[in-house]
Formats: sequence, C-alpha cells, structure tokens
Amino acid sequence: MAFPKDFLEHIAHEKGLTQKELEVFLALFGESKSRWQIAGKLYISKSAVDTCLTGVYQKFLIGGKGPGKESRLKDYLSDRYKSWKSDNSAQDSSSIDSAEPSIDALVKELRQRIQPYIQEKCGTMRVLDMSQPINLDEIYTNVNILEKITGRRSPESAELKPYNNPEQFERFHLGKPQGHPIPGLEAVEKFSKLMILGKPGAGKTTFLKHLAIQCIGGKFQPGRVPLFITLKDFAEADNHPDLLAYIGCLLAMPSVDTFQGNISSNQLEITEKILCAGKALILLDGLDEVRDADSNRVLRQVRKFSQQFPQNQLIITCRIAAQEYTFEQFTEVEIADFDDKQIANFVEKWFHSKDDLIKAEHFTAQLKEKIPVEELAMNPLLLTLLCLVFEDSSRFPNNRAALYENGVDVLLKKWDVKRNIERDQIYKNLTLKQKEDLLSQIAYTTFTVGNYFFKQREVEHYINQYIQNLPNASTDPKVLEMDSEVVLKSIEAQH
Repeated sequence: MAFPKDFLEHIAHEKGLTQKELEVFLALFGESKSRWQIAGKLYISKSAVDTCLTGVYQKFLIGGKGPGKESRLKDYLSDRYKSWKSDNSAQDSSSIDSAEPSIDALVKELRQRIQPYIQEKCGTMRVLDMSQPINLDEIYTNVNILEKITGRRSPESAELKPYNNPEQFERFHLGKPQGHPIPGLEAVEKFSKLMILGKPGAGKTTFLKHLAIQCIGGKFQPGRVPLFITLKDFAEADNHPDLLAYIGCLLAMPSVDTFQGNISSNQLEITEKILCAGKALILLDGLDEVRDADSNRVLRQVRKFSQQFPQNQLIITCRIAAQEYTFEQFTEVEIADFDDKQIANFVEKWFHSKDDLIKAEHFTAQLKEKIPVEELAMNPLLLTLLCLVFEDSSRFPNNRAALYENGVDVLLKKWDVKRNIERDQIYKNLTLKQKEDLLSQIAYTTFTVGNYFFKQREVEHYINQYIQNLPNASTDPKVLEMDSEVVLKSIEAQH
C-alpha cells in the first residue's frame, strides 16, 4: 500500500526525520519503490539507502532485524493513516493536521524567547589565559567525527616496535589519519541520538555551542528549539528537578542559568507539547563533569527522558576515557584530532580576530619547521595555548621542554580549574601535585632504560610503589593493587 505524500510528510515531520531520511521514506512508503530503485532515483548508494532506513526505524522505535521491520512500520502507518483521514475528513486532502500551525507558532515563540540565552551561553568562548571572550563564529573551525572509537583499540606489539627508539618515539601515530572521519554536522544529521566522546580539550563543548548558535540562527534545524544544558549545572540544581522540569524552567525563564524552582502546570504542558512533537534540539554537555554522588541520578534522568521523548534530536558529550556509560538507541562517535587544514583554518581565524594576519603567516611557517610543536596543535585546546604563546612573543620557545611543561600544566591542572570543575579524587590522598610527581617518576624510570611502551600492569606497579609511601596508605598488597588500577583510570579519564 502506498500512502499519500502529505500524510507521510506530516508523520516524518512529527518524528524528526532528516532531509535524506525523508526522501527515502517517501520513496519507499509513498511510491512503493524498491531499495535499488530508491538508490537510482536519489543518486546514492544502496548502502546509503539502508543507513537512512536504519535511522527511520530508530525514530519510529522499531527494533529487530530483517524485512519484518518494514512490515511493522507499514502496519503502524496504516493505523495512523486511518486516524489521520478521520481527523481531516472535513478538510482539503492537501492540508496538514490542524494542530500543526499551533505547534509551529509555539516553536517560533520559544525560539524568540530563548535566543538571548543561547547567544549569551553559547555565542562566545574564553579559555586558558585569554584576556577577554572571543566571538565563537570568529574562531570556530569545523570538526570531524570518527565513527570508530580510537581509545578502545590497543595496538599490537609489532605496531609499536618501529617506534621503540628515541628518534622515532615522538612520531608514534601522530599526524596519521584516524580512520575515515566525516564532518561533524553530517554525523548529527545521520544520527538522531549521539554520544560524542573526545579527549580533554578536543572541542566537544565548542561543537555543541556551535550547533546551538547555528540552530537559533536558522542555519541548522530551524524548526526546532535549541536547548544547551551543562549537565553539571543540572546535577547540582536546587531540589534536584527532573530533566523535563529543568527544561521547562529554562524555556520559561531563559535569561537565567540555574533552576529557580517549580514551574507552572501550563509551562510544563507547553514543554511536553514541544517535546512530544519532536521540536527540540537537546544538547547535554559534560557527562564526565558530573560528580560521582550525582552520576547515577543524572544517568537515570537522561535515559528516562530519551525514552519518553524519542522524536527529538539528543546529543551528549563526554570524555573518552571516563566511566563507561551505555545508552540504548545512542550511537557513540569521537571527535577527531585537527588535521593540517583545520589547524591552518583555526590559526588564520584566531589572528584575523586580532587584526594581525602577518602573525598568522609567521605562526604557520614556524609551525612547519617544528614538527613536535605542530603535533601539539592537533589538540584544539593546546593549539589555543600555542596561539596565546605566539601572540605574546611572535615565536615558539626555543626550549621545547618549557612548552611541553605548559601543555602538561594545562591538561593536569588549569583546564578544570578555569571552568570550576571539581572532580572526585578517587584516591583521597593523591593531590594534583602528587599526580605530577607520580608521572615524573614513571617518565624517569622508563625513559632512562629506553622503555617507551609498557603494559598496563607495569605502570600500575610503578603507581603501587609511589602510593604505598603516601601518608595513611594501606599496607595490604591487594588493596594497593586495586588502588593502583583506580588511580591510573582516574588520570586517564581526567587528564
């Protein structure tokens, strides 16, 4: 059975299908074309058609495998079509559901209401020792996304052997292409539920802010209301509201950044109406920044919300090595390191914002001469550090160790402190200074014997040797062994 185009468009709009998913959806269920015919009509591959349909089935909450999914969706559409025909019997066959204009008007009103908040919250960035905020549009560089998580792949010994000498060690896997990255916006269009992972300073928050600004500016998903939420703020809000109430409060009073109390039943009804219609772009930032005491509650809230309102686009960011979180229906991807083109683009924008394009040219030229420094620039946060250093002196330090020391200081201490993030100290007696001392001891021990790669058990042994000498450390070998593993995981996730 083929369904009318206006009916299918109405349902697709309700479920939040992307443009490409809509085209495939209409061809399959409106024109009864085969997948090969659809591929030919849309000038895409058969696998691209299958990918679009996978996204369609996910948004209609149809699981399983094989042709049964298509027949189940047809059954669902048949039921909806009967209801739709009945509701629209008194209207012209080309009209949409009469409730739709009111939804569109409500979306328009809420977008206007929340625009100042989004501009204030997401329109600028200020990191490290920047003297003043900078407009995000002036500096933003498009990111790439990896669909395979690099941190979950352990290289084999044969891969490491060529690098196990002082000349080649620093080149290990640096500057190499990481899989097959796709543009960040393409990944968001492809998956309606995303968990974006990344290393510290990889640009996760900046990417979410960019999405919010693009949405409120009408350049990306203009039919949705963007909601940027820092999960740390949500977790620590007074009276621990649920996510629905928190969003309702944000829509009611978008000039504030904290939960102000109970919301009216009318505002809650408006919020639910928008969410049930799939009209929200929900951006949840910094899952790893939630304190351990709040973690389980926040996880339950996010899972409950995503299941209750599946029609919306929902994106979460988290550090790649943080605690393993599993969300059904979510696709996990990773932000890729900057490549040469992205580095050059960022540098040009940075110094253009300072009205100093000559310095941008000098920066790029000197960077090409200093490969180890160039490799630091693959991380957006450290690239920002390099720009700040170069901005003051028009050159990179001759003593590369001093530059590395700055980088370690940023990743180990400054990055969290500047954003008022207090992470739980998994091992209560291990301060930041002691972490630095521990890393120094491991580096010295391994470097002096040329042992540039070592197994996890070995580094846990070095940690064991260090922490057993701390005040109030356990004397039980088994406890020390477990603590060593936990400390290593803590450093990996936080720094």
